[in-house]
Amino acid sequence: MKNVIFDFGNVLARFYPQELIAAVVSDQSVNDAIRDIVFDRLYWDKLDDGSMREPDIKEAIRPRVAPEHYAVACDVIDKWVQSLTPVDSMPQLAIDLKAKGANLYLLSNISPCFADEYKNNPWIAELFSHFDGLVFSGAVGLVKPNKEIFDYLLDRYNLKADECIFIDDNAKNIEAANKVGIEGILFDGDAEQLRQILLSGSC
Repeated sequence: MKNVIFDFGNVLARFYPQELIAAVVSDQSVNDAIRDIVFDRLYWDKLDDGSMREPDIKEAIRPRVAPEHYAVACDVIDKWVQSLTPVDSMPQLAIDLKAKGANLYLLSNISPCFADEYKNNPWIAELFSHFDGLVFSGAVGLVKPNKEIFDYLLDRYNLKADECIFIDDNAKNIEAANKVGIEGILFDGDAEQLRQILLSGSC
């Protein structure tokens, strides 16, 4: 069994802004009003590369959010890590792979805050206890699909590219993995199909 490298968002965990907001506030009109502002990629791309942190987002959105919604928007930012839920069957697949002898690694574009706080979300803490290594982009200042973050993972954990499988929901990231010699599998949400591929003995 090879080393299996997982992406996080929409591979192991659901990352849908409407759900993360709904975990904090039930009013759909508020959800609609703040969703595209709070989760603007203008900010989240900078979280991913470590050049921005969640408190910076709060300041950045202040002039964009209606005053009556600002406190709720900040609450969403404070609680997004706690609000994450698993992609159906995927955490169990990772655990089953570990039981079959695979080494598990994470390679995720995600904020430094997540690296600090994921242990406060019980299911994530339990899942990551089975992993052999974790690389969070914001914490290392490198992001997918840049080659450097794949090299960083391989070097840090002394892995050989041709002994790794990488699972991601973004085709550009799969292409980048392939370029450094890592076999990539594009995840389309079908956990059962992925299970069959990974546990069939062909990987």
